[in-house]
Amino acid sequence: MKNHSLMALAALATMAMASCSGKQSEAPALMAGINPENFVAEVDGNPTALYSLKGSDGMEVAITNYGGRIVALQVPDREGNLRDVVLGFDSIQSYLPENNQTDFGAAIGRYANRIDHGRLVIDGDSIQLPVNNFGHTLHGGPDGWQYKVYTATQPNDSTLVLTLDSPDGDNGFPGNLKATVTYTALPGNKLDIAYSATTDKATVINMTNHSYFNLSGDATKPITDNILYVYASGYTPVDSTYMTTGEILPVTGTPMDFTQPRRVGDDIDKFDFVQLKNGNGYDHNWVLDSKGDIEKIAATLFSPESGIGLSVYTDEPGIQVYSGNFLDGTVTGKGGTVYNQRTGICLETQHYPDSPNKPEWPSVILRPGETYNSHTVFSFYAQ
Repeated sequence: MKNHSLMALAALATMAMASCSGKQSEAPALMAGINPENFVAEVDGNPTALYSLKGSDGMEVAITNYGGRIVALQVPDREGNLRDVVLGFDSIQSYLPENNQTDFGAAIGRYANRIDHGRLVIDGDSIQLPVNNFGHTLHGGPDGWQYKVYTATQPNDSTLVLTLDSPDGDNGFPGNLKATVTYTALPGNKLDIAYSATTDKATVINMTNHSYFNLSGDATKPITDNILYVYASGYTPVDSTYMTTGEILPVTGTPMDFTQPRRVGDDIDKFDFVQLKNGNGYDHNWVLDSKGDIEKIAATLFSPESGIGLSVYTDEPGIQVYSGNFLDGTVTGKGGTVYNQRTGICLETQHYPDSPNKPEWPSVILRPGETYNSHTVFSFYAQ
């Protein structure tokens, strides 16, 4: 097991800032009640820190290079007051897997979502990945990128560039792969996330962000009153192990239909519909009708309590909606808030689950000489 040693000495604070950014800089100001000094540490011999992005219209984002995680995201509510709308922790220690095995806010790789029994074939070569979820490989495996330290560069107050070198054989995946995640705070309270990667050997890749949103700004409140819209006439059903069956079924006439905005909680506990029973609520991939057109809205979410809304734009073919079904009160987050069931909802833009084993679906193969690109914009508004 790797040694996740932590050193929070003042000298290391300076070293971490200088090493991660390529230049010495001051620690970001306290935001959302978070002390950035609690993120100055060393994990597996690599320095970690907290970085702050500021948008021109009030948005503030705190990101750590440990797992590329969004720690806090503050946007104005209908009264103009800033509210933190993502779940997370107050320190690096709380993010470490020996303390909390969560994906809160992480830049997920190499492969977001599940691969059936960890098995895939690339150019005739059979590959067995380590499994970590009901016999399948989930979110890159047991030591996925959510537990890696990215190298950080902050060229300006609104941009953070994170890079990660993933060696050949990392969690069983082939190829030396270099991945980049660029977070940019754009005017209009938009958070732009651009992913890219290159490899020296054929491999698979599917990156996403795993933020749990609570648009009320109060994570003691469930997200079941949120109004959800998904621009999708189809979805990929799952079996009792959360693995896709390989089908694409229509949403019409089912609890999966969010083509008209409605409350997340309207049907969430109707377990006589087997898909909600299998997912313990919503934990499914929707097949987007936007078909990779980032100019079209893929999904929207709105909190009647705060008046904060979120529109999701992406060039990905799918989006995983996960309604925080397995939050169970055993995790305590920022400010001592206990995260109970369905107090966060994830909107993970992606290729479909188990795409490496579904050649009829959009390909996730990346080859030498090619560049993987994926782009998502989280656009916040208030009304």
